[in-house]
Amino acid sequence: MPFAPQFPVMLRTEDGIRIDAAHTAPTRPTGPTGREVGIVVAHGFTGSWRERPARRIVHVLSGFGGVVAFDFRGHGRSGGLSTVGDQEILDVDAAVRHARVIGYRRIAVVGFSMGAAVAVRHAGLRGDVDAVVAVSGPARWYYRGTRPMRQVHWAIERPAGRWAARMAKRTRIASGRWDPLPMPPHEAAALISPVPLLVVHGDSDAFFPLDHAHQLFGGAREPKELWIEPGYGHAEAAATPELIRRIGKWISSNFS
Repeated sequence: MPFAPQFPVMLRTEDGIRIDAAHTAPTRPTGPTGREVGIVVAHGFTGSWRERPARRIVHVLSGFGGVVAFDFRGHGRSGGLSTVGDQEILDVDAAVRHARVIGYRRIAVVGFSMGAAVAVRHAGLRGDVDAVVAVSGPARWYYRGTRPMRQVHWAIERPAGRWAARMAKRTRIASGRWDPLPMPPHEAAALISPVPLLVVHGDSDAFFPLDHAHQLFGGAREPKELWIEPGYGHAEAAATPELIRRIGKWISSNFS
């Protein structure tokens, strides 16, 4: 079955970074204009909207609203360098602004892994969204408690790791440490209310254990919801169409 058609668009952040994005129209009308609900999809570290798992997610979500998917700075065809969750809130902001410009009245942001952290931070620090979904996201920075996260930190912190990320995943990472340290997601979560927050995490996540989900959820105020998914691994690659449909229904239920 073919994916819903995506129409590429180039966005620009307020700090001047070009962001490669795509718009997918809703497959069924939402609201009187047909564009009531817009969904912004934020991928994980080294991901891209052009990859098959992300396109599959967009296809399913397009049944619940129009979708704007994009590549974070330093990823794929976007410009700039990845700051791994800091300045990326400006990338989400550009996608949300675009969704509003093309006519969507209510905007949900669905983020995966790094994108989940950015979605939470964007909603808490920048606002202008109507619902947030954080899937497989970290609650705090510098977590090295699992082997995959130790490998991620090697890619971020070592010249050889940054070279490997550029060559293998087309991900260009800024060198040097954060200065100042960005507000961590679990603190930003407290600033999202009264916008509803959904935290989704798998009990088989090899990157972030469940305490990240509980810390993120615990930091947030109502309205909020926590889904612990049995057997679910990490982020886009492990997300089933059934889970994404449930997320779409959650968004719809908050916009009804």
